[in-house]
Amino acid sequence: MAQSDAVPTAEQLQDLLLESPGFTEFLLGLATISASLLGGDSPMLCAITVERDGGPSTVASSSDAALRLDEKQYEFDDGPCLTALRQQRTVLIPDLQTDDSWQHYAKAISNEGVRTVLAVPITTDDGSQCALNCYSTELGTFGPDTVSRVERHAESLSRILRLALRMHAEDPYPEHLRSAFKSRAIVDAAISLIMVQNHCNRESALRLIQVASRNSNKRLHEIAGDILDRAGYMDQRGR
Repeated sequence: MAQSDAVPTAEQLQDLLLESPGFTEFLLGLATISASLLGGDSPMLCAITVERDGGPSTVASSSDAALRLDEKQYEFDDGPCLTALRQQRTVLIPDLQTDDSWQHYAKAISNEGVRTVLAVPITTDDGSQCALNCYSTELGTFGPDTVSRVERHAESLSRILRLALRMHAEDPYPEHLRSAFKSRAIVDAAISLIMVQNHCNRESALRLIQVASRNSNKRLHEIAGDILDRAGYMDQRGR
């Protein structure tokens, strides 16, 4: 764990919800924060999946790789993360290469380098289901203590997620998330991370990125991408 038991404060989560343009951007912020807080010596890929009865699924991911890993489960309509979400129980796969439960899924993502998966449900209101999905390229990442910390982190997101679901109508799956964390999605993710790390609001976080952009003659999304890269959990992006 990068920051032990560190979790966002209730005020920080409320600010993130109030400052996010929409529900998917809010989820994007939560996934980004989760990856930053939960990552250890090697980057942890995180995704948050929400299903609403009668509506489309929404997935927000801390990296384009995490997005691909989640989307692949929907192609099979099965996998550890969907099981955690739909059955509301923690699912741990210590080693994807030796696990017999989801062989087709493991084979489909073999080129991603992921070795172990942890999926934890997040409690929401009736009519919706949610899960936090964590992926690691290192065996042994999810020992008992880490599993407990991830479960506590997931529970800390429950209240703000229930509020977000009540505030926002069902949201179609956003095309900008399918395009592997480009432009606005990258900036939104960096803003969310700065808000938590610097205990500031969205306007102040955006101003920091704008100042860095002017001083370096780089575009906003390039500066934001650099911030996420330095955080150590965003994988290679197509440029």
